[in-house]
Amino acid sequence: MLRRISNFLTSSWTTLLLFGAIVTGSLVGLTSSSTGATLGNGVDLTVLGLIFLLFFELRLQRFSFQHGDGRFVLLAWCTNFLIVPAIGFLIASMFLAGKPLFFTGVIIYFMAPCTDWFLGFTRLAHGNTRLGSLLIPVNMATQLLLYPVYLTLFTQWHSGFEITIARDTLLQWFVIPLLAARALHLVLQRALPTTLFASTLDTVARVIPFVIAVLVVQIFAANIPTIADHLSVVTLILAAVFVFFITTYVMGDWLSRHFRLSYPDRALLAMITAARNAPLMLGVTVVAIPNEPLVYAAIIIGMLVEFPHLATLTKLLDRQRRNVTEQPGTALPAEHRLRPGPGVVAVPDG
Repeated sequence: MLRRISNFLTSSWTTLLLFGAIVTGSLVGLTSSSTGATLGNGVDLTVLGLIFLLFFELRLQRFSFQHGDGRFVLLAWCTNFLIVPAIGFLIASMFLAGKPLFFTGVIIYFMAPCTDWFLGFTRLAHGNTRLGSLLIPVNMATQLLLYPVYLTLFTQWHSGFEITIARDTLLQWFVIPLLAARALHLVLQRALPTTLFASTLDTVARVIPFVIAVLVVQIFAANIPTIADHLSVVTLILAAVFVFFITTYVMGDWLSRHFRLSYPDRALLAMITAARNAPLMLGVTVVAIPNEPLVYAAIIIGMLVEFPHLATLTKLLDRQRRNVTEQPGTALPAEHRLRPGPGVVAVPDG
């Protein structure tokens, strides 16, 4: 029992951190509105720091395509950027059609696949981390380019946001941090010993959740009265996110069987359709859609469900892997057995 409790806390610590940040920010905002306002004034700086760290820690490797990689990349791209957003729109419409700000936040959460920690969970599930690393720049570039497109396509009749302003703001806020972060990444990569540089990236990866927690504290401290007036919607958001995760898992499982994917590729597809890029989307949205705390709250609430889901999915996939490998002649190929892979974000082994 103690081992199970320890494994749960280890795999869900980010959820607990975010929940603690929500409680802390809410208490600060309710106790002292002036302190909440002061914290709120620092949101832009925290967002800028978060965006810089996310781009700096992004691990891009040189890859050589192997036979079948292109087929999987195309399948993953179509699934993540055509099928999943459509599913997310339908689910958000079912639960939040009459609540445009929460609807917009949930849509934003649904539309962007993860570009970092999904690899850690894929590794724990004995999935194909090599091919997962290849998807990181593809997913990152596509979701940033499609952000204003999805916002226009899925929310123009619900939110009334000025998409031109959002587009121009994104260009101003994200091109410069991206160039600066990648330049520093390349300079340190050349200047530092390999082990020290890798340790630096690992440290930044561990710091990022705490920066997100600071941002959550600031948002809730500055806006808790507005958010508190809509607490009844939290249940609807949680239900929508839960249905989204179940639906995408079933869809991914069907696609894996239809295209006869090997277990490592099947595990990777399950993870990339489940994990969302909420940290980056939260930063993008705070900049692109300013002064809309209910939109931000919807994204944050989605993050609370995501990590327990990924931990559960890891256990489920590993059980499937054991069932496959226990059958005669179905052992995993050596290149897909569990081992450290390039660009994998460190996740404690539960």
